[in-house]
Amino acid sequence: MLDIKRIRENTDAVRLGLTRKGADLTLLDRVLAADEKRRTALTEVERLRNERNRASKEIGALRKKGEDTAAAQEAVRELGDRIQALDRDAREAESARDEALLHLPNVPHESVPDGQDASANATVRSWGEPRAFDFEPKHHMALGEALGIFDFPRGAKMSGAGFPLLVGNGARLQRALIRFMLDLHTREHGYTEICPPVLCHAGSMTGTGQLPKMAEDMYGVRDEDLWLIPTAEVPVTNYFREEIVARPLPVYLTAHSLCFRREAGAAGKDTRGFIRVHQFDKVEMVKFVAPDTSYAELESLVGNAETVLQRLGLAYRVVALCAGDLSFAAAKCYDIELWAPGQQDWLEVSSCSNFEDFQARRATIRLRDANGKTAFVHTLNGSGVALPRLMVAILENGQQADGSVVLPEAIVPYMDGTAVLEKAG
Repeated sequence: MLDIKRIRENTDAVRLGLTRKGADLTLLDRVLAADEKRRTALTEVERLRNERNRASKEIGALRKKGEDTAAAQEAVRELGDRIQALDRDAREAESARDEALLHLPNVPHESVPDGQDASANATVRSWGEPRAFDFEPKHHMALGEALGIFDFPRGAKMSGAGFPLLVGNGARLQRALIRFMLDLHTREHGYTEICPPVLCHAGSMTGTGQLPKMAEDMYGVRDEDLWLIPTAEVPVTNYFREEIVARPLPVYLTAHSLCFRREAGAAGKDTRGFIRVHQFDKVEMVKFVAPDTSYAELESLVGNAETVLQRLGLAYRVVALCAGDLSFAAAKCYDIELWAPGQQDWLEVSSCSNFEDFQARRATIRLRDANGKTAFVHTLNGSGVALPRLMVAILENGQQADGSVVLPEAIVPYMDGTAVLEKAG
């Protein structure tokens, strides 16, 4: 949530930022109008209360003189009625303002490039070279089905399209990758592992910005105030919900979780195979940091995700998202994309975002500074990384002419020494 003081004092800058993001500026106008109505009402309440206090003193003086106070008392009662009405107006205006604020996105950081969509995103750097093949590389589905590690038809019978079923070495490979990433982040990058719930209530979803904006893209539990998480960002960020963080900052947390997404806005796009699914696994990294360090922390967060891919020997590129392609809550974001030869395309495998104090205001996560004053922390999160597209890249980049797949060396110890996936029998 944006700071109302920032909106009041820097209205033009906020309006410009929201324009860059392609936001609905009528929301900003609603916030400003409701805030002005609230402040005007409260100012008048204060004036009337002072007037009522003076009138009450005058009634006391009249009584001492034995004079009639009926008219004065009626005037005081009328003042009380006006105060109550204005208090009600102020509360209603505050509610309208805060409701509009919940729908107002974060403002892009000044370093974010301009642009309306992904076509304006800027490649910051690349690592590794896409593999050259002396044969026609296959799609991961053809590879996985031949290896017997996918069974999408049975998954669809259980749950419908978009719910993948991994079998044998497919399940082993996913589990190995999860262990590898969690070990890397906890042993080398300073994260503490947690195992969070995969159901969160609406308050937690609102705290990180998934609600109310993205309700149609998520799965809710019927007749209960619970939602299946679209990312572990939700429960992990809410770890300090409504708290003053007592431990020294920064705090780094990581978690593996199942994630669930309807992908309502992406019907018909990338629906074949493992690229866009409704249920998937992901390792998430979340940071709680002091405001003056958050952009340096964003760069190191991206580096943590890059290390995963470098250890696996996968070619990737880091892309700075333009203002119009940023998520609702992000002030700045980098995507990391893997090269997938079977798609002849780059696949996003990680998004690393700085939300500044946007989420912390919504979830009331604060710090206490050296002078004892409280302030909102800055929150960051990044995929470290998402499993489906990582699996796609490993299969398609490691494929051999005979249909076998050579696994990255870093993952072999987690596969109990299995270095090559081969057709059974």
